[in-house]
Amino acid sequence: MRHTEFWARLEHALGGAYAHHWADQFVIADLGSRTAGQALRDGVPPKQVWAAVWRALELPASER
Repeated sequence: MRHTEFWARLEHALGGAYAHHWADQFVIADLGSRTAGQALRDGVPPKQVWAAVWRALELPASER
């Protein structure tokens, strides 16, 4: 997964205006108590970050 696909999925799930704010504010334990934005900046692969976001938001399996 590329960063662009990660952001497109997050924007689809949360809306374009809120997705980036949420990614920089919501701390996810599965990412080492980092936000999704911080994990991406730290070099965590987008696919791994998306999996943690998917679990945190309890999104349907179709959005995995």
